[in-house]
Amino acid sequence: MNMRFIPILTLLFVLTAACEVDQTQEGELPEVDVDIDTEAGQAPEYDVEWADVDVTTTTRMVEVPKVTVEMVEEEVEVPVLDVDWPQDYGEPEETTFMVEADVDQEAALEIEEIYTTGQRMVVLARLEKAGEMLQNGQMLRVSDQVVVNAPDMDVRYYIIGDRPEGISNTRYRYISDRSEIADVLSNGRSIYTK
Repeated sequence: MNMRFIPILTLLFVLTAACEVDQTQEGELPEVDVDIDTEAGQAPEYDVEWADVDVTTTTRMVEVPKVTVEMVEEEVEVPVLDVDWPQDYGEPEETTFMVEADVDQEAALEIEEIYTTGQRMVVLARLEKAGEMLQNGQMLRVSDQVVVNAPDMDVRYYIIGDRPEGISNTRYRYISDRSEIADVLSNGRSIYTK
């Protein structure tokens, strides 16, 4: 077999591996005479049936969050911490640590403490639901923030309280009380306490 036909046969095999192929005519290689007279050859012919794929849609009832958040600007006092970091921590810059939750009743969310372990910042907040339930599936977003001049390091957020329903409330780890992370806090130093 002529070596030039091997890549062509390999390509045909790859292209036809995922479909049904019926050969409709035999192939024939050209005849070669020693004195270089040739007769025309004939390439094989194929009928190719590709996989039949139908794409449709259907209607299903699924639960989707419908949250209306009205953003308004208000003047509030935000704690700002100016921490004197050791030089080997790197250059500190103003960083905002923020926690927020979408709740279906009146609630308060406050950052209680911020710890540093040297390689990580730990932000500990508390969510207290203490109000009336909102009507018609309405949601309320509660939040708190503290500004710290801090070097670039890993930040972990913990919220003491029950996790509210909803996909938007999965960004933070919710714990029942601070004893769940006592080992993390024991290795750190508090730089903020409310």
